[in-house]
Amino acid sequence: MTDERWLDTISILKDKFPVLEEGKEDLLEEEGRGFREFVIFNGPLGKMKIERTTKAVVTGKKTIGSKRMGSQASVEYLYSETEKSHKFKAYKWDEAQNDWIEITLEGSL
Repeated sequence: MTDERWLDTISILKDKFPVLEEGKEDLLEEEGRGFREFVIFNGPLGKMKIERTTKAVVTGKKTIGSKRMGSQASVEYLYSETEKSHKFKAYKWDEAQNDWIEITLEGSL
């Protein structure tokens, strides 16, 4: 999802539904370099959340280690400075589990 389309989606949501919370948070180091934007609103299915994750594209990886027995190896990822990947997800709040459940397209066809 492009930046323009994400902003259009947020604009439409704000016009149609009451927004409860919106924000942006950095990803954890193990998730990669990037950030997550989210909007929580009251939608047709109750409390809902949409989020877009933006990460730097991994261009390669470098394994660091030795051939000695018992030594550890580690992997260092190389990230692109210009290329980004985006992932869009939608969630519905489940009162029984007290947690977000991802909305998927499976079973809707």
